[in-house]
Amino acid sequence: MKRVIIFCICWMLLQSTQSIACTTFLIKRNGQLVFGRNYDWVTGSGFVTTNLSGLSKSSLLSTDKSPLKWTSKYGSITFNQYGKEFPTGGMNETGLVVELMWADGTQYPEADERPALGVLQWIQFQLDNYSTVAEVLSSDRLIRISQDNPPLHYLVADAQGNAATIEFYGGRLTVHTGKDLPFPVLTNSTYEQSAKSVTTANIQQGNSSFDFQDNSLQRFAKACSMIRDYNVRRIDVAPVDYAFSILENVSQQGFTKWSIVYDIANRRISFRTDGYQEIKNLPFESFRFDCNSGSKVLDMNQHLQGNVASRFVPFTDSFNRKVLEVSVAESKPQIEISRKSVDEHLALPAAFHCK
Repeated sequence: MKRVIIFCICWMLLQSTQSIACTTFLIKRNGQLVFGRNYDWVTGSGFVTTNLSGLSKSSLLSTDKSPLKWTSKYGSITFNQYGKEFPTGGMNETGLVVELMWADGTQYPEADERPALGVLQWIQFQLDNYSTVAEVLSSDRLIRISQDNPPLHYLVADAQGNAATIEFYGGRLTVHTGKDLPFPVLTNSTYEQSAKSVTTANIQQGNSSFDFQDNSLQRFAKACSMIRDYNVRRIDVAPVDYAFSILENVSQQGFTKWSIVYDIANRRISFRTDGYQEIKNLPFESFRFDCNSGSKVLDMNQHLQGNVASRFVPFTDSFNRKVLEVSVAESKPQIEISRKSVDEHLALPAAFHCK
């Protein structure tokens, strides 16, 4: 029998293999900040969307008595598969990046006085409200992720070069940042386990050959090694291009649906999809984020190349429904998403208004 769950993203690691997984990392060199991510899943259906500042929003209720309310402070560009306002990741106009990955063993906090969000809307909340990693971490005092959510962890980074892993174990927030984050890389193992493994593999000494049976640790070590080589050997390749090279080296054949690179310093996003390998660019300067400008969207899966800002179209409920329905249908080999959840995700954006 298929498990009935609500929008469990980038996970479903099969019992016999770890082919469905995700990889994220941050490259820092000479003031350049480049964040890379592979999105590995069973469907590549999805869209890119602009999210506006000055928009009054509320959380999608789960078991809480009243929704969390806020007004978006910053505009952002996100990648969405299961409806607008429920991104798998993105970057806001200040350069804050938030991305998710599956993490077995995750245990979110028990219900308390803090309002709760789902794992995807939590990402949008962070991009709407904060500009730094420190602010994201401080939000744990204000909000929590509800327990009825899939086990995920996050890698976040900001324009000051700060990065942090955000994990939840034993019902408590677990963070690695600063000196506790020697490798700004995250896959699907806990960061603590991953960091111990690459130390054993002598990453610091330049070892570039690994043979981990654990696919997650293998990808973690490979990304760490390539980032080390890039900085130590001073490899003469543009950071964005090198990030795509790392993503190619840690890709999972048949499952890596999107490869995304965030050029934080230059406020520019580049991406390609499994079926459409041309690299598409999204310079933030090409978009408007004021509330009255209206949100724009782009189907990710098209034969386009270069700056594709002009190909965005106004967001509509019908567009949202079309992509979400395809995502739900193509996810069925792994998950069954309830009709009630689909309808709730589709209805929420219409309830938001300019402040």
